Amino acid sequence: MSAEAPLGVTPAAAAAEGEEMVAVVDEMAEEAAVWCAVHGLVVGDRAEPRSGTIPGVGLVHAPFALLPTRFPASFWKQARELAPIFNDLVDRVSLDGEFLQDSLSRTRQVDDFTSRLLDIHAKMMEVNKEEDIRLGLHRSDYMLDSETNSLLQIELNTISSSFPGLSSLVSELHRTLLNRHGKVLGLDSKRIPQNWVATQFAEALSMAWTEFNNKSAVIMMVVQPEERNMYDQYWLINHLKESYPFIICFFFCCNVELKTLAQVEAEGQVLPDGTLVVDGQTVSVVYFRAGYSPNDYPSEAEWRARLLMEQSSAIKCPSISYHLVGTKKIQQELAKPNILERFLNNKEDIAKLRKCFAGLWSLDNEEIVKTAIEKPDLFVLKPQREGGGNNIYGHDLRETLVRLQKEQGEALAAYILMQRIFPRASLTHLVQGGVCFEDLTISELGIFGAYLRNKDKVVLNNQCGYLMRTKVSSSNEGGVAAGFAVLDSILLTDEVILRTN
Repeated sequence: MSAEAPLGVTPAAAAAEGEEMVAVVDEMAEEAAVWCAVHGLVVGDRAEPRSGTIPGVGLVHAPFALLPTRFPASFWKQARELAPIFNDLVDRVSLDGEFLQDSLSRTRQVDDFTSRLLDIHAKMMEVNKEEDIRLGLHRSDYMLDSETNSLLQIELNTISSSFPGLSSLVSELHRTLLNRHGKVLGLDSKRIPQNWVATQFAEALSMAWTEFNNKSAVIMMVVQPEERNMYDQYWLINHLKESYPFIICFFFCCNVELKTLAQVEAEGQVLPDGTLVVDGQTVSVVYFRAGYSPNDYPSEAEWRARLLMEQSSAIKCPSISYHLVGTKKIQQELAKPNILERFLNNKEDIAKLRKCFAGLWSLDNEEIVKTAIEKPDLFVLKPQREGGGNNIYGHDLRETLVRLQKEQGEALAAYILMQRIFPRASLTHLVQGGVCFEDLTISELGIFGAYLRNKDKVVLNNQCGYLMRTKVSSSNEGGVAAGFAVLDSILLTDEVILRTN
């Protein structure tokens, strides 16, 4: 950065203004850390071994951006309008079992995890298992591409869409900070959109419980045995308890009488009429915040638990078919010409979806693979995995593609190639572990959606709120829980041009 003062401003005045801003930033960072502690914007501390198993032990503030990220209002509107369309698409695709099985047939040959999910799905197809009541709590992730000046989808999450609780709090944190310091910073807190995703998700769960129509049944949350992001989940539970006290929540973990998938298998059963009973309680809604990764199935007990729940009449969020719709391969299949028309009739909705699709290709496309080997920085290689830390970039992408080409086996089907998106970078103050520092960053917007259907009746189809994640621009991965990014919110602007040149 240049040390010269702006035109018409003396060096002394510029220096004084700079010192004032440093003082404001330091004061805000301290205020924000206190706010996080007081309002529950916290995660488990990785330095404390018990922080992922014992609530209230080893807490630190969640990593966050000190100020909201500027985001054009036009693209915000576009992203919100896409949510109910994607909700509807997930539901329609989930009903086409043959499409899911055929599209993932090659992937299952080289990816054991996807194969096990497909086995469960096939068992449900064999017995013609119908899910009359279907609940989806989704999140579609986007980036603003500076090369094409467009909003492009990264992925669609249909299982364990994380951070509905903490993302709501970050918006409140930024609004609080701007209410106090916004005048000095030239920022208006009213331009931060309300973010009620935690209450909206809690409402969707309660509505599903109502549709199940059994007042003695419970909502069951399935989570990982070690979960440092448990407080994000507890916020949902808290909203359910406060707003819907007549509903019993039976959330599972590994402590304080909470259970793992293996314990569900040990204590659960499906009665002849399809009722799911776990530890003596009838379950109406199974809400998965685990089960999306091979690490969640360390033994056959976990797989038996997943099958047990799928065989039951309980509402699964997601069902096995909803889960499969969220795989990378299905995302790539839906981007093919004429595939959306198989599931949707509204041409305007189809056009809106196609507008946000980035380039997606299977590794059968030799021309694209050749281009990716020559220009690896223009692509991302994605396996069938959720969570941060799985994608392959740059030199590693080239080496992986060259190796896969030499092997010429079915391993090609385990991946998809995606166009790399290039968001505009900006300087941001990030706060991690109580330390505030400035770095060049890029951001990713996730839009939450809730969908509930009972047979032919659509009970709910809404956009529910958002998750903004910001990361250092030199980092390829973007997961907050995986340690690559920080939580953020957005400040709406009238800006529409994203290009830096």
